[in-house]
Amino acid sequence: MAAGAKSLSKTFVWILMGMLMLGLAGFGAVNLSGTVRTVAQVGDESISIDDFVRELQREIRAVEAQSGQPLQMSQARDLGLDRNALARLTALAALDNEVSQLGISIGDENLQKEIVSVPAFQGVDGNFDREAYRFQLEQVGMTDSEFESDLRKESARTIVQGAIMGGVEMPATVTDTMANYIGARRSFTVATAGAEALEDPVAEPTDAQIQTYYDENAEQFTLPRTKQLTYAILSPAMLVDTVEVDEEALRKLFEERSDEYNQPERRLVERLNFPDEQAANDAKAQLEVGGTTFEQLVRDRDLELSDIDLGDLTREDLGEAADAVFAAELDAVVGPLPSVFGPALFRVNGSLAANSVPFEEAEPALREELATERARRLIEAQSEDINDMLAGGATLEELANETEMELGQIDWTRDSAEDIAAYDGFRAAAEAVQEGDFPEITFLEDGSIFALRLNDVLPRRPEPLESARDSVAAAWVQAETNKALLDKANAALSQLATDGDFAATGLPFRVENALTRTAFLDDVPASFMNEVFQMELGELRVVGGNGAAFLVRLDEVLPPEDSDELRRLRDALATQMDQALSQNIFDAYVRDAQTRARPVVDQQALNAVQASF
Repeated sequence: MAAGAKSLSKTFVWILMGMLMLGLAGFGAVNLSGTVRTVAQVGDESISIDDFVRELQREIRAVEAQSGQPLQMSQARDLGLDRNALARLTALAALDNEVSQLGISIGDENLQKEIVSVPAFQGVDGNFDREAYRFQLEQVGMTDSEFESDLRKESARTIVQGAIMGGVEMPATVTDTMANYIGARRSFTVATAGAEALEDPVAEPTDAQIQTYYDENAEQFTLPRTKQLTYAILSPAMLVDTVEVDEEALRKLFEERSDEYNQPERRLVERLNFPDEQAANDAKAQLEVGGTTFEQLVRDRDLELSDIDLGDLTREDLGEAADAVFAAELDAVVGPLPSVFGPALFRVNGSLAANSVPFEEAEPALREELATERARRLIEAQSEDINDMLAGGATLEELANETEMELGQIDWTRDSAEDIAAYDGFRAAAEAVQEGDFPEITFLEDGSIFALRLNDVLPRRPEPLESARDSVAAAWVQAETNKALLDKANAALSQLATDGDFAATGLPFRVENALTRTAFLDDVPASFMNEVFQMELGELRVVGGNGAAFLVRLDEVLPPEDSDELRRLRDALATQMDQALSQNIFDAYVRDAQTRARPVVDQQALNAVQASF
């Protein structure tokens, strides 16, 4: 228990240090006048304004860290962060009140040991430094007496927590039941009635059938929430033809890329090194007599093929081994040959011919690359002036008239991925734009700039039959096909119930042995294994799917396999269940302590604190 108290006490200390690292220093944003110093009274314990501010700020910082956006106090209230902070502090105060009534304390000597062991309070020599101690506490807005009081309370709470939670175990029956449920196995035979099992395919629907299906299944043909956007864009591709690139720049870039355009002959090589010449010769001899394989030699060295793959190498890269490797046939193993790591066997997996691209052949691609880069710089230079135009009240239409930007419109949804909607930057802007937002210039990943305006937001709505007609017809055909396949499978079930012969059904079938309920079969519906585990031994059942129906017979009910994996699962479940039970018991104790402490909240003080942020 003492060890547990020490661990949790240190956790409390590190939470305080984490507050420092998150920037929770100097809560000068809260400046309350008057004599009010508490926001709540819980039994004999009080929750100070400073404690509430620190806890609320911690909640806010946590949300800001997740979202990457600053959070206003009004937003924090909407998210319930103020209530979360008060609830946590009230629970801790109720537990402190309970501990105080029980008369539990860790004493001064243990408190001192906890404090001096915190690395943040130690000097360069590793010993406790009182100045560092005071400095760190000042950064989180606490005095040494406040910190020591909190640490003493936390340690006492830890003792009570350990006494309540220690030794709690969930009955083994619960763990065994869950493990047996997960590990249970079934063997079954399944026949598949696919579209090929139908004598005639389903005919195309009539207009009346399409209308009826559309009316009865309107929820299947719903258009998503849509933002109607107008945008102006200027991309490098729009300017590239107007950008001049001189030949000197092209030849300079060609020279810089000489390694890319002039590549010598290469070999794709694997190299297996050995500690000495004798070991390498022995391995080569085994290969020559067929006593082993190159792959087995690699495994014998506790290596994978990926560990010895050198990729494509030139003669220069191979050094003294170059002649032998370049003379070898594909898939041949040569050696032992010298290498930087000693004698080695080399296997040749491929041959790459020398490649020399003349300037004239490379020029078009180089010209486009340089022109595109210069177009990006031109766009970047124009972006500030264009943004100033928007700030001055220019519309997107006026931008298109007065600059090289082009105007476009899009009905944007979260599924849009074509044209400008393919850019991550545009999708993010389209997602964020709200009614009344003013357009502003934003850069895209390829150096383009754009600005957009929200014209209207269309809610989820039924798609008109005129545009949905093909989808409705296809859905009707699929539904009718599924019905026909179910009828086919049910007819086969009647026959199978009589003679028990899957072969006589005329449907392809297979036997699956000892599968658990989590087994994956790629040609069945997601609910298939759940259906199988609901069946009784010997039962026949038809399971419907999309484009197929399945006729299943449960052949065998098997217990979980006695394996190391299942034992590890059972142990993990036992640990998890024990922890959950002990935590639930402790939570119930805290709630009871809180009820008996009769918390009283000063709402005016809370309002004043929040107003002062």
